[in-house]
Amino acid sequence: MYNLTKRALFKKETSERKFGLTNREMKLLKSLNTPKKIQDYLDKLQINFDYRKDTFMSPRKVIEKRKCHCIEGATLAYLALKINGYKPFLVHLKTIKHDYEHVLAVFKKNGKFGAITKTNHAVLRYREPVYENIRELVMSFFHEYFMDNGKKTLRSYSAPVNLSRFDKKNWQTDEKDLWYIDKYLDKIKHYPILTKKQIADLRKADKIEILAGKLVEWKRGGKRVIK
Repeated sequence: MYNLTKRALFKKETSERKFGLTNREMKLLKSLNTPKKIQDYLDKLQINFDYRKDTFMSPRKVIEKRKCHCIEGATLAYLALKINGYKPFLVHLKTIKHDYEHVLAVFKKNGKFGAITKTNHAVLRYREPVYENIRELVMSFFHEYFMDNGKKTLRSYSAPVNLSRFDKKNWQTDEKDLWYIDKYLDKIKHYPILTKKQIADLRKADKIEILAGKLVEWKRGGKRVIK
């Protein structure tokens, strides 16, 4: 019997599991064998503007439709990382009531944490694997997370979530929306990043930051304006 390392065994076991995917889908996801390639793939997908109509497509549906918004992109990135031997998890970023929350596909490389994300704006994007822990990674998003009036809105982040808990629901290929994952991310333990005094003392983002935050990569209709 071959003397395989734990990581090699994990990669072998993962490669033998197809998660209900077709050969074509598996070939695509296996080709995205680094976090960089996964992020590049997500960037080429149109933004799914249907987030206002409450969609949460599975990775299969994202590949089919070639569009996604943040939580859909994070879920597909998680699957691609998993298939290629990483041990990823999702982290939910929670904001004040009137801002949009965000979801990261977090991975670890060379002992450091990084994140893959899907967004239509100049901020809240990919993070290199250079962070010592999850809080440090999350805080790299803090100053970029603000509303049009400059108010900084990031308040907490979730415990890391392993999606294998949902494998029996076939989240990888489900034809229905995956709102059970969203509900779970929202209800689990979150860690606050600020005290009340710190919140009261926050300075608003500068006008130039607000202007940069309004840049978008995709327009409605599928036109990518920044390549």
